[in-house]
Amino acid sequence: MSLFSLRKSSSSPQASPPAVNTPTPSKSAAAAAHPLDAVTGGAFSAPTSGERAARIREWLATEPGLEQMNEVYKELSNRDRGAAKPLKEKLDEQKRLKSQEQMAVEWAQKAQALLDHSRLNLADALAWQRDAARAGAPLSREPLATLRQSLAERVKAIEDLQHRVQVEREAAVLIAQRIEVLSTKPWREAQHSAQTLQADVAQWQEQASGLAQDPQWASVDVKFPPMLDASRKQLQLVWDAFEAALAQAVAADADAQAPLPAVPVWADELRVARGGEAAAVAEKPAVDTQAQQERRARVSTELGHALDVLERELAEGHGKATPKAAADVRAILKSNGRFVSAALDARAHAALSQAGELEGWQRWRADQLREELVAKAEALLQAPEGQRLGGRKMQETLRGLRDQWKTTDQGGQPNHALWKRFDEACTEAHKLVETWLVQVRQQAEAHKAQRQAIIAELRAWTEAHAGNTDWKAQVRALHTFSERWREAGHMSEKAFAEMQPQWKDAMHAAHAGLEAAQAESTARRKALIEEAIALGAAPMLRIDAVKTLQQRWQAEAHAVPLERKHEQKLWEAFRQPIDEAFARKSTEREKAATSLNAHDQRVLDASRALEQASASGDAQRIRAAMHELESALAGRPAAVEAAPASVVVADKAAPSEPVEPVVDAAEEPGESDEAEAADVAAPAEPVAPAKPAAPPKKLVAMRGDDRPGMKKAEPAGRDARGGRPDGRRDGGAGRPDSRGPRDARGAGAAPWRDEREQRGPRLGDAAFRAQRQAIESAEASLRKLAAQAHGEVLTQLMTAWEQRDAEQMPSAQALGSRVSAASRGAWSAALSKAASALQGETVLRLEMAAEVPTPAEHLSERRMLQLQLLTSRHAAAPSDTWVEDVAGVLASPFDASVARRLQTVLKVLLKR
Repeated sequence: MSLFSLRKSSSSPQASPPAVNTPTPSKSAAAAAHPLDAVTGGAFSAPTSGERAARIREWLATEPGLEQMNEVYKELSNRDRGAAKPLKEKLDEQKRLKSQEQMAVEWAQKAQALLDHSRLNLADALAWQRDAARAGAPLSREPLATLRQSLAERVKAIEDLQHRVQVEREAAVLIAQRIEVLSTKPWREAQHSAQTLQADVAQWQEQASGLAQDPQWASVDVKFPPMLDASRKQLQLVWDAFEAALAQAVAADADAQAPLPAVPVWADELRVARGGEAAAVAEKPAVDTQAQQERRARVSTELGHALDVLERELAEGHGKATPKAAADVRAILKSNGRFVSAALDARAHAALSQAGELEGWQRWRADQLREELVAKAEALLQAPEGQRLGGRKMQETLRGLRDQWKTTDQGGQPNHALWKRFDEACTEAHKLVETWLVQVRQQAEAHKAQRQAIIAELRAWTEAHAGNTDWKAQVRALHTFSERWREAGHMSEKAFAEMQPQWKDAMHAAHAGLEAAQAESTARRKALIEEAIALGAAPMLRIDAVKTLQQRWQAEAHAVPLERKHEQKLWEAFRQPIDEAFARKSTEREKAATSLNAHDQRVLDASRALEQASASGDAQRIRAAMHELESALAGRPAAVEAAPASVVVADKAAPSEPVEPVVDAAEEPGESDEAEAADVAAPAEPVAPAKPAAPPKKLVAMRGDDRPGMKKAEPAGRDARGGRPDGRRDGGAGRPDSRGPRDARGAGAAPWRDEREQRGPRLGDAAFRAQRQAIESAEASLRKLAAQAHGEVLTQLMTAWEQRDAEQMPSAQALGSRVSAASRGAWSAALSKAASALQGETVLRLEMAAEVPTPAEHLSERRMLQLQLLTSRHAAAPSDTWVEDVAGVLASPFDASVARRLQTVLKVLLKR
C-alpha cells in the first residue's frame, strides 16, 4: 500500500474513532493515580475546569478539615486556579472566622473586666465599643452582643444617676430661694408656710440620701458627690437659720421683752406691733426719715438696674449670665427687702421665677440640640450613594457638627449616651474623608511632579533660545509656559510656597534676554518721543517728517513687544505732540474757514432765501430764489445781472411744474460761453455791445432719428450741451479735449484754455454745504408740488366724470402738453352727452398704451386683445389712440373700478 493511501485511510471518518479513543484510558489512569482524587470526589480527574469547580463545591459541602483543605488547595492551585477559587474563598472565610473568634475572646475579656470593676469609667466604656468596631470585632455575635448591651445599660444607669444629682441640686437651690423669699414677707405668712417647707426639706434630704445608696454611686463622676454634699449642707444651714428666726419671731410676738429676730422685715413688723417702740420710732427726728427716703430711693434704683439686666438676659436666652443676674437680685432683696416697694418686689419675684424656669429649659434645650446633631451625623451615611457629600464638603460638615457639639456642652451638662451615638456616626462618616484625603495626596503628588517637569522644560528652553532675537515668538512661548503653570493643578499652600521660588527663578532667567531688549527698545522709543516733541513744537509742521517718524515707531513696535500698559503709555506720549500740532493746524484752518468773505456771505444769504422759498410752497418764488443762488455762485453782480434769455417759463398757470431751460439751436455754445466770460471778467466796466450772433447755417439735408422713443421729424444733431446724440462728448471748439482748428494745431497754440467756462470764486465749507442743502431742498419741494398738482388734475377729471359736468373739467394748460385743446374739447363733449355703454377693450387699450399692469380678472382679455392687434397690421396702436379711448371711457357711466384703472393710466400718460 502506498504512502498516499495510508494517509487517506488515517484521515478517513472510519479510521478516526480508534485514534481519538486510544489515549483516553491512559489519561484517566494517570489522573486516578493522584492520591487526593478519591478524597475530593474526582476533582483532579475531571476533564474540564467547570466540572472540577463543581466537584470542589460538593466536597466543601461535606465540611472537610482545615489541614485537608490546605493540602488540596496547594495541589489544585498549581493545576487550575479557577477551580481552586471556591476552595480559596472557603479558606479565607475560615481564617477570618478564626481571627474574629480570637478577637471576640480578647474584647470580651476587656468588657468583662470593665463590668467586674466596682467603679466603671464612662470614657473607658465608650472607648471599648469604638475601638472594638474599628478593630473589626464581631459586636453582633455572642458573647460581644450581650456584653455590649450590659455596658450600654450600665452607662445609661450612671448617666441617669448623674442627671438626678443635678436635678436634686437645682431643687435644693429652689427651696433655698423660697426660704429667702419668705424672709422678705411678714413673719406670720412665713409661719403659715413653714410646715410645707419643712416637709419639702425632709423629702429632699431623703431623696439625696437615696442617691448615695444607689449601686452605681461609685461609678458616678467625682465632681457629683461633693456637689450633692454641698447642696445638702447649704440647704440645712438655710433651714436651721429660718427655723431659729421664725421661733424668735414667735417668742417676740408673745413677749414684748423678748429680743427681736435678725430678719429686718420681721423685726420692723414686731417693732411696729409693740406700742412703745413704735412711738419712739415716730418721735425720731426728721433727719432719720429723710435718710430712710434716700436709702429707699437708692435701693429702688439698684434693684431696678439689676432687674433690667436679669430681664434682658432672660429675653435673649443667655444661660451663662442668667444665674449671676438672678443672684444679684436676690442679694439686694435679702439685704434691703424692707426698703423695696410692693410693685418692684412683685416684679423681682416674677423675674426670679422665670430665671429658675429658664435654667431647666436650657438643660432640656441642650439635649434637644444634641439629638438634632446626632440625627444630622447619622444622616450623612444614610443618603444614596450618588447623593452623598464629597470629601471636602464632608470634612467641613463634620468639623462644623463637632464645633456645635462643643458649644452645646458649654451651655449645659454633657450627655454621654448621645455623645456615644454622635461620635460613632462621625467616625463612620470620616472614613469617606480619609479616602478623599488619600486621593488628594495622590493628586497633589501628581501635580507636584507636573510642575517640576514644567520648570525643567522651561530651563531647557532658556538654554536652547539663549541667542534667539525673535522676541515675539519668545513672548508667546513664555506666555504658554505661564498658562501651563497656572493650569497645572491644585497643591497645598506649603508645597506651593516651596515650589513657587523655583518657578520664579526659572522665569526670571528665561525673561533676562527679553527684558534687556525691552529696556533698549524703551530707550529708543523715548528718543523718538523727544523727536516728536521737537517736531510738534516747530512753527511749520512737516508731514513727511511725521510720516517717517511714525514708520520708525511702527518698526520698533513690531520688532520688540512691550507690556501692554507700558507700551500704551509710550505711544500716548509719542502721539500727543503730533496730535497737538495737527490740532493747531486744524484750528487755524477752521479760523480761516469761519471768516467769511463777501462772496460766501452772499451765497449764504441766497441759500437762506431759497430755504424760505421752499418752505412757502410757491413754485415761482422757488425758481426765482434758485436763479438768484445760481447768480451768487457764478459771482455775477446782482445789479447788472439779467435773467438769461435761454430760460423760458413754459406754463405760468401751473407753477408746480418744473421748468426746463430751452437752448436756442441757432446759438453756438462757444459764443454764449465767451459772452458770459466777458461779463464776469469785467463787471465794473460799461457793458460793451455783444458780438452779433452768427447766422444759423442753412439746413441742406436731415436724417431722421430712428432711436426708440425719438421723433423721426427732428434732426439727430447735437444735444443742448453740445455733445453727440448718443450722449458722448466730442472735441468741439472751446472744450478741453478739442484739438482746435486745423490751422491752429500746427502752431502749437491752445485757444481752448482761454475759452474755458468761467467759474465763480471758491466757496468756503459752510457756504458750500448751505447752498447744496438749499438746492436739494428746493428740488424736492418742486417735485412735491408737481406731484400735488398732477394729483389735483386727476381728481378734478374723475369728479367731472362722476358728476358728468364739463364745467369741472381741468383746463388744457393744467392737463399738460400731452393733451391738446382739441383733445380736451373731445373729452368735454363726451361728458356733455348722455352716458353710453363702454366697450370692453377700451380700458385694456389704455393700459397697454401706458404699459401698466391689468387686474388679474381681465388678464386673459388683455392677452386676447394683444393677439388681435398682432394680426391687424394697419390698425392704430393703443399709444396713438389713447386720447380717443379716454373720451370713450368718459362717455360711459361712472364705475369705481374703471375709475381706478383710468386714474392709474392717466398718471403715466399725462407725464410722458
